[in-house]
Amino acid sequence: MTIKKNRPGALEGVRVVDLTTVLMGPLASRMLADHGADVIHIAPMHAKESISVDDGGIGAIALDIHRNKRSIKLDLKSDHGKKALWDLIATADVLVTNMRAAALGRLGFSADDVRKRHPKIIYCLANGYGQDGPYAERAAYDDAIQALSGFASLFGEINGTPAYAPSVIVDKICSLFIVQAVLASLLHQRATGEGQTITVPMFETMAAFNLVEHFRGAALIPPKAKPGYPRLINRERRPYKSADGWIALLPYTGRNWRDFFKIIDRPDLIDDPKFASHETRMQNIEELYGIVSVAAREKTTDEWQHICDEFSIPCNPVLGLEDLVHDPHLEAVDFMTVTEHPTEGKYRSVGDPVTYDGLSTALRRHAPIPGEHTTEVLTELGWDEADIRALTPQ
Repeated sequence: MTIKKNRPGALEGVRVVDLTTVLMGPLASRMLADHGADVIHIAPMHAKESISVDDGGIGAIALDIHRNKRSIKLDLKSDHGKKALWDLIATADVLVTNMRAAALGRLGFSADDVRKRHPKIIYCLANGYGQDGPYAERAAYDDAIQALSGFASLFGEINGTPAYAPSVIVDKICSLFIVQAVLASLLHQRATGEGQTITVPMFETMAAFNLVEHFRGAALIPPKAKPGYPRLINRERRPYKSADGWIALLPYTGRNWRDFFKIIDRPDLIDDPKFASHETRMQNIEELYGIVSVAAREKTTDEWQHICDEFSIPCNPVLGLEDLVHDPHLEAVDFMTVTEHPTEGKYRSVGDPVTYDGLSTALRRHAPIPGEHTTEVLTELGWDEADIRALTPQ
């Protein structure tokens, strides 16, 4: 594959200093890089030279979350490393970090430190918790926030035992909030010339995310019901066993249900008062999904797919992750591209799922080896060879 930029990115001309680690921050900065921003990731001096095995042993993830970026190595505890970062910040529009606020303060790169010297910069701090609350300095990782935000307890509402989603769901959701906050601030910066300090707390973000559909009657004063959306907190809401596999079978609208009752030869249920309206269906949702579960076994997955497509009833087979590689729809939309990293070999690159007819989020740079662009970037900043050599401990 030849990497070429045939259309502009929306953020061309924007420089982002990427002082992030793990997944949440790097994924957010990668989305900004996909849109054309010059994202410069600050790797610690001890970062491994190969991205095949990074600090977490997750080379494939690194290939994804660091694409379209440049990388420099800095020791931020050294005077040379601090000077290099300050010189870089002086050229930047945005700084994104998910280091703890206290650690940034000790290094001299808190939001107040940076914006005092560069008031027009956008400084985005993504931490576990809002800095004004009692949890401000508590450690935060995905599982811990799933637990605290109420997300893990939703599984317990269904089967009696809290559980974690088998996905780094908090990091990925919070990365989207980081991106939308930075984009909004860039619009404000362009319109007014003003910088801004943004805080994206994981706990508050996930609490808000969960309450969108689950607050319901509990939002009223006095409460009309306990939190929780009954359709979702339901033991029978699950993939169903078909005659030859598993299937997601989801009649949803009133018309869907009427058609479904005819399909399963149960027209008597059409006028059953328990299922006649959305409100009564929600009151009896577990019984209703139980009927779907029993009926699902009567046909093969392909038979259900054909019938449901005919009646526009939501329905899909249950695929494994390995099935996505050769899914005909994903192949048709060029969802994955086989490409070759200059040092790591061939890999499948998962592209931006959003398409634009006038902008590009294409792969322009493979994920860099940590520190690959140290000399290049510092030379752009006016450093000479001796100063650059002084960055690396002998």
